[in-house]
Amino acid sequence: MSVDAISSRTNEQRALISRKAAELFARKGYAATSMNEIAEASHLSKPGLYHHFKDKAEVLFHIADGHVSRLADIVTGVEALGLAPERRLPELIEVFMLEYAEAQNEHRVLTEDVRFLDADAQACVVEKERTVVRVFADAVAAARPDLDGTQLPKVLTMFLFGMLNWMFTWFQPNGHLTHDDLAPIATQLFLHGIFGVEVQRRPVALR
Repeated sequence: MSVDAISSRTNEQRALISRKAAELFARKGYAATSMNEIAEASHLSKPGLYHHFKDKAEVLFHIADGHVSRLADIVTGVEALGLAPERRLPELIEVFMLEYAEAQNEHRVLTEDVRFLDADAQACVVEKERTVVRVFADAVAAARPDLDGTQLPKVLTMFLFGMLNWMFTWFQPNGHLTHDDLAPIATQLFLHGIFGVEVQRRPVALR
């Protein structure tokens, strides 16, 4: 087996372990989850798990850093498109929501469990979070240039994250609404308030 093939297989195994661990951390909490449970969920022996990760904290860092790195790449990618101010913020909200749809467990871990990491690991994750916040704050400021020189773009950005980041506490993705449905609602609510939310009527299937 070639070096590239071995490396690819190792990355795939680490990704699988991370997904299974994120499910456990999201359901049980980081502190209540053991390496034995992660190994069992990943269909590995405990020595096999330790071959990929030296301890539970490294698993946690791999999940949190991987998720926030993807978010940072996504938002800086939108920023690089050079969209007009009225399009940039809606696009950021939409791509953010779509990423959340695919990584609800990872997002819960990022939101709730980073505090268990050591100071250096936390700093690494927080620095990438700051990149995400900065891109959103710049988009808010571009949409409202009259707020230039005030703290309001950052404050409004944190209000927006408060709305988006805690969806996992109440949203049921197997219900009547999907993340695709909620993305324009979140955009309209943030930009125009409750009276700006448009009601989308679903077509009734004919029998």
